[in-house]
Amino acid sequence: MEQKLIKEWLGKNKGNAVKLLRKLIQERSIQGRESSAQAVVVEACRELGLEIDIWEPDIKEISAHENFVSTRDNFEDSPNVVAIWRGTGGGHSIILNGHIDVVPEGDMLQWDCDPYEGKVQDGKVYGRGSTDMKGGNVSLLLAINALKSIGVKLKGDVIFQSVIEEESGGAGTLAAILRGYSADAVLIPEPTNMKIFPKQQGSMWFRLKVKGKSAHGGTRYEGVSALEKSVVVMDKIKELETLRNNRVNDPLYKGIPIPLPINLGKIEGGNWPSSVPDLVVLEGRIGVGPEETLEDVKQELAASLRSLKEVDTWFETHPVELEWFGAQWVPGTVEVTHPFVKVIDHAYKEVVGKSAIVEASPWGTDGGLFTQLCNIPTVVFGPGTTEVAHYPNEYISIDQMMNAAEVIALVLMDWCGISEEA
Repeated sequence: MEQKLIKEWLGKNKGNAVKLLRKLIQERSIQGRESSAQAVVVEACRELGLEIDIWEPDIKEISAHENFVSTRDNFEDSPNVVAIWRGTGGGHSIILNGHIDVVPEGDMLQWDCDPYEGKVQDGKVYGRGSTDMKGGNVSLLLAINALKSIGVKLKGDVIFQSVIEEESGGAGTLAAILRGYSADAVLIPEPTNMKIFPKQQGSMWFRLKVKGKSAHGGTRYEGVSALEKSVVVMDKIKELETLRNNRVNDPLYKGIPIPLPINLGKIEGGNWPSSVPDLVVLEGRIGVGPEETLEDVKQELAASLRSLKEVDTWFETHPVELEWFGAQWVPGTVEVTHPFVKVIDHAYKEVVGKSAIVEASPWGTDGGLFTQLCNIPTVVFGPGTTEVAHYPNEYISIDQMMNAAEVIALVLMDWCGISEEA
């Protein structure tokens, strides 16, 4: 009975859902400018009658934590928002965690529309953050709204979180954890295309300094090109990537060509066309498997770079300098047989008519912070596709967003339990 009423309510409120998503997209919530979008979230939570906690994380309080990463020296104008729907007691609690920050829009010429218009066309809403992950956040709020509107009361608490800084490594979620928020399970509606991700890869950024010896370009044989030596380094990185991925035998990574990629995303070096470059700097990102630790992966990369001297004697006296910097995401895992995973799969089956695809996430999320720091089973499941996240012309399917809301509403009833109290 409840599922029929939920479906009917969502059908009647599809237009309101699109309106809310468009309002969120129209607020350009890049790092350091999240407050206006959070104001939209707060308004929606107040309309739902939820208990609301709004705060700007104190960087002095959280920066000492080993999992803190951020490029900022304060979080002014960047509040976290937590809103609680109290249960009647006796049921499992749940955290519904979504991030409000988005990556910048990039080259405007590559967009077919204004990235902050929230254009609606052909059953999709276009705009930066539509799929990553404001659409998922709307699904969370819709699920709560649907249940409250049809008169359902839950036994367990529902803790909705709209956090900052996910795109930079999770300082917002870390701040919420350190503020004391906890639950029996966590659902994060990142864009999985409605697949269930019980395992999330972690990742770290690194910087390599490859040294050479400067000389005039006319007598380049008197120098040693750091650019040429960087090619040797890149080959070694590729070799390490192959080695690491050959060890992966997790069936949840079966459909992913490179489960644990090492991406070199930036190269900079040299200062004059007629000079042999004496320094090249490479920056990249290394994937961390769900069962790996950040420290083990750091040590493996360092050991691989030390072995360069076995390939080229230049590196005996000029070793590559390795530096870890910027963002990092902690990996996380929960067994596919965990009851919470089964609850989500059952709800998906009720809505879609078949079991969900279960895979491992090829990218990092805030989920690892919950599993590693709090030992809370965390699953990533949501509308939208990774293929358009961070890209020009980012969009989300409206129907998929509504279907995700229906699935999440069923998850809340099953996991938290329906109260018989009037």
